[in-house]
Amino acid sequence: MKPPLGRLHVITDVTLQTRFSHVELARLAAAGGADTIQLREKRSLTTRVLVDTAAAMRRALEGTGAELVVDDRADVALAAGVRAVHLGRDDLDVATARAILGGAALIGGTANSLAEAVRVAATDVDYLGVGPVFGTRSKANPAPPLGLDVFRAIVEAVRKPVIAIGSITADRVRSVLDAGAYGVAVLSAVVCEADPAEATRAFRGAIDAWRGSRAA
Repeated sequence: MKPPLGRLHVITDVTLQTRFSHVELARLAAAGGADTIQLREKRSLTTRVLVDTAAAMRRALEGTGAELVVDDRADVALAAGVRAVHLGRDDLDVATARAILGGAALIGGTANSLAEAVRVAATDVDYLGVGPVFGTRSKANPAPPLGLDVFRAIVEAVRKPVIAIGSITADRVRSVLDAGAYGVAVLSAVVCEADPAEATRAFRGAIDAWRGSRAA
């Protein structure tokens, strides 16, 4: 059985702040109500260090209900006992990642345009991370912001759940969910805050309030 796709994804990145480790960020995000924690590590670390980090995060999340996703590296996910990977535009192709991790793994793909979203959605991914919707502070050379109109067009064009990313704040959660996002992924709005758990709670509250309003 595949891991569930959460609606609130918190991406850990230790290069944007100096207070918390990946493991600490994972614990804090889970305490704040994140469904999914994504390990993002862009430094040139050895595979062994990456596997050890992912395994430590997996252990830290046991019993919390939050799932761990490894960014970029299907081999690291497999070695660390993690059941999910998110693939970027220049990472391993989806078919090879699926061969490594198996049919029960959760695999996400990345798209920065309508054409790319349609192409990625046609592969064996389980969901798409689409953005930047509003912009981003975590990349040196980011793609231009999509805006809500293009984001909505992407959601309507693909038949896979779409996770919105890119300068998502708690105040913007309702707008992207109204545009059709299945959920949101956040990075600096959580990991750069003095209290990542409290920052995560703000997003959790915004998502739950939106879902409650739709059910009413």
